[in-house]
Amino acid sequence: MSATLDLSRALIERPSVTPDDHGCQRLLAERLQAIGFRIEQLRFADVDNLWARRGDATPLFVFAGHTDVVPPGPLDDWDSPPFEPVIREGLLYGRGAADMKSSIAAMVTACERFVADHPDHAGSIAFLITSDEEGPSINGTVKVIEALQARGEQIDCCLVGEPSSKTHTGDTIKNGRRGSLNGILEIRGQQGHVAYPHLADNPIHKAAPALAELSSVEWDQGNEFFPPTTLQISNIRAGSGTENVIPGVLDILFNLRFSTESTAESIKSRVEDILTRHGLDYTLTWKLSGKPFLTAAGDLVDAARTAIQAVAGIDTELSTSGGTSDGRFIAPTGAQVLELGPVNATIHQINECVNVAELDTLSAIYEEILKQLLT
Repeated sequence: MSATLDLSRALIERPSVTPDDHGCQRLLAERLQAIGFRIEQLRFADVDNLWARRGDATPLFVFAGHTDVVPPGPLDDWDSPPFEPVIREGLLYGRGAADMKSSIAAMVTACERFVADHPDHAGSIAFLITSDEEGPSINGTVKVIEALQARGEQIDCCLVGEPSSKTHTGDTIKNGRRGSLNGILEIRGQQGHVAYPHLADNPIHKAAPALAELSSVEWDQGNEFFPPTTLQISNIRAGSGTENVIPGVLDILFNLRFSTESTAESIKSRVEDILTRHGLDYTLTWKLSGKPFLTAAGDLVDAARTAIQAVAGIDTELSTSGGTSDGRFIAPTGAQVLELGPVNATIHQINECVNVAELDTLSAIYEEILKQLLT
């Protein structure tokens, strides 16, 4: 019997497709309140958020995560219903099994054991749980952080339960993330008949040299923690679908994942300079999804490395790869932020799953981190 497995299954059974929490946070609150956590339900617009804290002293250690999941996709493609957790050949299947309900379950059971053994632990422990991580991410963690800052609550260390591992739980931890900057670009020309190009102005032809230049720019060379900044064009759309009409407008979506060697402002300036130099008639709208952050060294990284070695016998790898996470909202407050969770091989996929045997391993690692920091 495994308390972490049981709680993981109870969470997976709740079809909490973003932003619907579907009762997950209520279940967590009941468990945490039973061991001395003060519970606050923070709802912003249609998003449920949970802030639970035990203790008032410093340092404040926070477990952060999300109860919302992405839609399951075609139900017929699943080998078993996505919200009916089942175990097959040692794997727990269900939407959210890896991203990230098993992490949240492991956090809770780790706290239950830790508090039972150390009821008068140093500092404070808190949980910051949102149902808005897989969605727009505008009424979740970012709003909770704003509320905490307004009343002077400062997070010292934050462990985000995102699935960080590659092959075995604990083999990789994320000590930072790249920034993400999105561009929505409209290039205008003049629609016309393909047989009379002199009477039209093809925005595709006009844009091609600029796009080629943008795709070949060396934005920076990265550093010891981050790979170089990259630009990827993700969508191009033009025309009415007919073969004999020169389009009047070209719409382009692109994204830059950037390191700490660049800033959003420097990237915007370089992109706009290139577009202007090529003489394009354009409108460009920017959306910054998150700035890069890095926890290079310190108490949290040391505690995680020590805990992983003690529990799993693994020398963990530090990484900043992957997409964005809610850590981007927490790191700017000055907190040390680390992401540590299960293997990420099946996240957002059909038949998402997690290794049952590693659920208790993850919980034990979390518990050991608490011991390292708060005893």
